[in-house]
Amino acid sequence: MNRVADARATTGRSRDAQPVPRATLLTTTACHLCEDAHQELSRRAGCGELSLEVVAVESDEGRALVATHRPAMFPLVLLDGRLLGHGRLSRRRLDAALRSGKVR
Repeated sequence: MNRVADARATTGRSRDAQPVPRATLLTTTACHLCEDAHQELSRRAGCGELSLEVVAVESDEGRALVATHRPAMFPLVLLDGRLLGHGRLSRRRLDAALRSGKVR
């Protein structure tokens, strides 16, 4: 799944013009967990809960993110540049981070 061209699913602003958190999704090919996370984050971006940037691990930006965060598995999900998780996307952790405005 190469979605670098898919970069921003929303403008980064909610419907009431307040800034929304920016989710970065680092994906690799043939990754069902990446597809699942992309689907959920895209849905939330469509609702205005967050903006979404999808980055392929093969890209320069993707390699830089791997070097920085060293994910044990894919996808890697960042919220406002801070680690939210890797592997299966935890909806609970995402909900809590969006409610509190904090990640971990």
